[in-house]
Amino acid sequence: MIFLKKVNVSSIIPVLVLSCSPLAAQTVAIDVQTVPNMDAVAIPSGSREQAVEALPAIIDSVMKRSQVPGMAVGVVLNGKTVFAQGYGKRELGKPEPVTAQTVFLTASVSKSLSSTVAAIEVGKGHLAWDDAVTRYLPDFTLRDHYVTQHATIADFLAHRSGLPGTAGDDLETLGYTRDQVLARLRLLPLYSFRTSYHYANFSATIGAEAVAAAAKKPFEDLAREELFLPLGMNATSYYYHDYEAQDNRASLHVYEQGKFQPRGQRNADAQAPAGGASSNVIDLAEWLKLLLANGQYQGKRLMPTEALLPVLSPQAFSAPPFELNARPGFYGYGFNVSVETGGRPAMGHSGAFLLGAGTSFKIIPSAGLGIVVLTNGAPVGAAEAVVAQFTDIALYGKTTRDWYATYHQAMQGFFAPQADLSAQQRPASPSPAQSLQHYVGNYENAYFGPAQIRESGSGMTLVLGPKGMSFKLSHWDGATFVFTPPGEAELVASQASIAFQGEKDQPATRFVIKTYDENGLGTWTRQ
Repeated sequence: MIFLKKVNVSSIIPVLVLSCSPLAAQTVAIDVQTVPNMDAVAIPSGSREQAVEALPAIIDSVMKRSQVPGMAVGVVLNGKTVFAQGYGKRELGKPEPVTAQTVFLTASVSKSLSSTVAAIEVGKGHLAWDDAVTRYLPDFTLRDHYVTQHATIADFLAHRSGLPGTAGDDLETLGYTRDQVLARLRLLPLYSFRTSYHYANFSATIGAEAVAAAAKKPFEDLAREELFLPLGMNATSYYYHDYEAQDNRASLHVYEQGKFQPRGQRNADAQAPAGGASSNVIDLAEWLKLLLANGQYQGKRLMPTEALLPVLSPQAFSAPPFELNARPGFYGYGFNVSVETGGRPAMGHSGAFLLGAGTSFKIIPSAGLGIVVLTNGAPVGAAEAVVAQFTDIALYGKTTRDWYATYHQAMQGFFAPQADLSAQQRPASPSPAQSLQHYVGNYENAYFGPAQIRESGSGMTLVLGPKGMSFKLSHWDGATFVFTPPGEAELVASQASIAFQGEKDQPATRFVIKTYDENGLGTWTRQ
């Protein structure tokens, strides 16, 4: 991991040492602001405008190939919104079209918005990036005492605290609230502190909650007051009920057997700072203007450059190079950070719900360029392909590859069955189970909470979570049963095992759900 000292960029003066003689050397100071892209490939004349003109054809091609139901695209160039259009339908089977005003769920683009809010608060002196989270959330605890005491807001926004990837998502899926999820993260094993990167929605949520506590108001309200209202982003909110209240909103569409179906719903209030924002491309274009202007908006500075720069700078290795000639990937605070093929730094993020949203944006500050793409279909690579092809033409005057094919192939892993028995066939001659009374009872798990095994007709059901979610159990083999877990796993025909353990001819003493045991916490014990 690279650790960057937080300093004002205007104070950085690299020094070139020029050999003048065998006995002496002369130092020449160069201000990086006067030559920010000494080695960047020049942008062909008119190529950015050419890219804007090509957008309708790019969008049409990607939508036809992907069959994504609806898409909206916004482009900012040199501080102005030069493109804002909607395409397709808000919901399949209904006539209402997507427009530039249509509100979409943005999924993980929410993280980038949240870190922008945090930068505003840092700029106001309400907190610092390197403040420990426990300074503002004194009851917050992780498994390692040292990490609990030293993990900063920056660590959580950069996913380098050591929390496992997707930490807490399983609890949210079972119906736990934000506070309940954060309280239970103390039980998770940790990876190495600040030298590992594991992307987790609730990591970003922790950082945002600390920012909100410093400001003494809910994060959703803080974002509205400090970012959305000043930028006139009146259609943007972190509250799911605000999205539902929009007349012009895009419905979610799941992707099943190669087709989109309008049956997805995703209330992400529990992790709102990480995935719960809703917006349209008109509003998000105003946000891109703020970023591209180094924290200024319509002549007013919302944050100093030194507060925003760390957000958009590499803070963690998100993708270490797998070979010598591979480019690494970096993560800032809520932003992916990269260097384009032509040498220009770029920042952006994608968002995805298997329940029916795929979003992406990118800014290239040295080109004065930003683009945001929102879709109402599960992530098949459509949003990313439009961003990439547009960027190619804008920077190089031509498309460098088939971006939709590239991204679509990369996204296929999302749609693979996720649980342990999904790809297996039930034994042809399974061993018999014991009587149902052998398994029925109350069980406890410190992380996932209590569970019940109930007799239901001639079979059994598993009851989990604070809302008492019920799952039918089917016999698999011996003391192993199978069920379909909730959430996005349900969309891809996942089958999870539940294996009972204990002495023969005695009531089962415990059971293990393997799909919930990735971090060693998937065992429930009879009470």
